[in-house]
Amino acid sequence: MAKKQLEVLNALDVAKTQWYHFTAIVIAGMGFFTDAYDLFCISLVTKLLGRLYYTVEGADKPGSLPPNVAAAVNGVAFCGTLTGQLFFGWLGDRLGRKKVYGMTLMMMVICSIASGLSLGSQPKAVMATLCFFRFWLGFGIGGDYPLSATIMSEYANKKTRGAFIAAVFAMQGFGILAGGMVAIIMSAAFKAAYPAPAYEVNAAASVPAASDYVWRLIVMFGALPAALTYYWRMKMPETARYTALVEKNAKQAAANMSKVLQVDIEAEPEAEPERKNVNQFGLFSKEFLRRHGLHLLGTTSTWFLLDIAFYSQNLFQKDIFSAIGWIPAAKTMNALEEVYRIARAQTLIALCSTVPGYWFTVIFIDRIGRFAIQIMGFTMMTIFMFALAIPYDHWTHPDNRIGFVAMYSLTFFFANFGPNATTFVVPAEIFPARLRSTCHGISSAAGKAGAIVGAFGFLYAAQSKDPKKTEAGYPAGMGVRNALLVLGCVNALGVMFTLLVPESNGKSLEEMSKENEVEDENENGEMGDPATTVPV
Repeated sequence: MAKKQLEVLNALDVAKTQWYHFTAIVIAGMGFFTDAYDLFCISLVTKLLGRLYYTVEGADKPGSLPPNVAAAVNGVAFCGTLTGQLFFGWLGDRLGRKKVYGMTLMMMVICSIASGLSLGSQPKAVMATLCFFRFWLGFGIGGDYPLSATIMSEYANKKTRGAFIAAVFAMQGFGILAGGMVAIIMSAAFKAAYPAPAYEVNAAASVPAASDYVWRLIVMFGALPAALTYYWRMKMPETARYTALVEKNAKQAAANMSKVLQVDIEAEPEAEPERKNVNQFGLFSKEFLRRHGLHLLGTTSTWFLLDIAFYSQNLFQKDIFSAIGWIPAAKTMNALEEVYRIARAQTLIALCSTVPGYWFTVIFIDRIGRFAIQIMGFTMMTIFMFALAIPYDHWTHPDNRIGFVAMYSLTFFFANFGPNATTFVVPAEIFPARLRSTCHGISSAAGKAGAIVGAFGFLYAAQSKDPKKTEAGYPAGMGVRNALLVLGCVNALGVMFTLLVPESNGKSLEEMSKENEVEDENENGEMGDPATTVPV
């Protein structure tokens, strides 16, 4: 049976939206702003890195990163993120959210700066140090996923909890947008200060020496927003749900929340001694498998499938735009012009589809629910992917390229007004407090495993079938058309696995996790079978 909800938790569930809620969104959200900026800005400068360090004298085309180097530069941060999600997710449940929260932000600040200071005069040295620091940058970013989601879910009221968590995640859109804008400003400023001819006119002069500063400044800028919010993160109190349910200190939880929510909350005595709380099972127990096993499978599989499509699209927009002719051939531009063109195209996509998609989720998630948004998002992504892939030759004609970009943008819109947001929200709501951060870390790590598949797999898959048309060092691939077909099938699988994910809209966290279940003693003083206990 259920026991009475602790007063402090009930007060959180019914609390009116207050200034502190918005403060928490900004504090947690700036971490995600930095996360997105750091993860996606690398795709803006990989072409420049290829020109700077891998141009072959006398070659017809500008230099590009060798396949193994490109895969490492694009994917190493995801490897670090996956590791960080698992480690900091577990640590957040062991030590508390607050104690771990500052560590992740400081790692992001230090490693963002260090990435831009990658040392060496030889390409191997620069790429090795860049990859080293980007791995640890990803490790810090990984910790931000479970901690930010868990902290926001545990602070929020049940009426607007989905919107608050989604708003934190929506800062990722502004991070992607900021990455493009910083790259545009940097490349335009250096292009004006250091004019250079196109590669086909003068290959050596097409890459000004000052170009080396451009990619470093773009990469390092990510440290700034994270550093600005560090002090405020350290001032946040531990969440009431962790303090009351994991540390078993309801009095301290009430005191902490009374300060930040500006209401008087009286701490209640502990539960009656004749009743035993049955919600003490561990992550690897049969009871967890019975109650939450399918839920964890649902959250991990949908995030895995989503990120295969989402990150392959984001990281390789420049390749798709080049393939349809939206960005001119590399040899017709100098190095800084290419950075400018790529950044402008990706910023346009972010502004018109990525950012609006996130905020549509914020507006509607507590109205129509997580399940409906996720099903709709995966379905629409599937439709648009197939609509792009099946008549792909049609879209490559000059008169139809704008239509291609419009439909490609819609896949981003429905990714963000869909599973990219809901896969982040739901794991923070449906698991018990003492396992919440761990389970969110596992779910998000599965997502990053999908991102690695997308980042490494799509890099090769999207290469032309004609070996003569592939980028230097790459084997022939399946082509953009077939790669888009594969991504469409991946999204269709996401629809199916969404059926395993429960709807948490309008319910308290304890209601979803059965946190307050107890067993009653029978006539002989023994604990009876909790007949009322059912899977969430």
